Amino acid sequence: MSAIDLNARPSANFDAKLEQTRAALRQIVADFPRSADDRVPLVSQASSLGAEDMVLSHLLGDLRLDVDVFVLQTGMLHRETLQLLDRLKATSRVPVHIFRPQTEAVVQFVAREGPEAMYKSMELRKACCGIRKMEPLARALAGKKAWITGLRREQSGARSDVPLRDGSDPCRIKLNPLADWTWGDVWHYIGTRKIAYNPLHDQFFPSIGCAPCTRAISQGEDFRAGRWWWEDEAARECGLHAKPNPQEESTT
Repeated sequence: MSAIDLNARPSANFDAKLEQTRAALRQIVADFPRSADDRVPLVSQASSLGAEDMVLSHLLGDLRLDVDVFVLQTGMLHRETLQLLDRLKATSRVPVHIFRPQTEAVVQFVAREGPEAMYKSMELRKACCGIRKMEPLARALAGKKAWITGLRREQSGARSDVPLRDGSDPCRIKLNPLADWTWGDVWHYIGTRKIAYNPLHDQFFPSIGCAPCTRAISQGEDFRAGRWWWEDEAARECGLHAKPNPQEESTT
């Protein structure tokens, strides 16, 4: 059974949610229009190529908004994810940019800590995320006034208070237009619009990151139970969506 067959159950108010999402996307782009001096859009979508992000990329293209999409190619993504990335690049109506980690930093880290350092300690796992995700993210967001993510409140307890529009970072707005969408809403949209998605979703991978740090989940487990499953549940974030410390504004 496919992920669509298993999950496509829209909320009773799905149409209203969809209109709210479209309005939020239009508004964030209207708030930060590109000037004649800007070579690239001031608003980007961060895509992990998961189900939520494929929905957003489709919406952005359908609305023909002046945005671009960036993907963090960590060097550790599943083969299926890389194939989907190629398909997105070939079909997207908006530009898709790929950001990779600094090669020398990766080489030195692996030489020093080993290829499976992420399993040795939380500190090493976060160091790996820092090199493969956080540093490329900083480059991807440089000069941006806003970014769009696929965060949903339903994804985990740590994300249960995700706002539609997050202004906690003084450097840029984070828009979470699917914040109140359910998993059923996401798959209803994918199924009715025939959107390409990662086939790992059909194998019970609701949340897909780097291959060594992602597994399938069992029925009844949390959406993100397959991410860094060997760590305490409260720590299962890489840092991409951590709220900024007001005393560290200059680092973002």
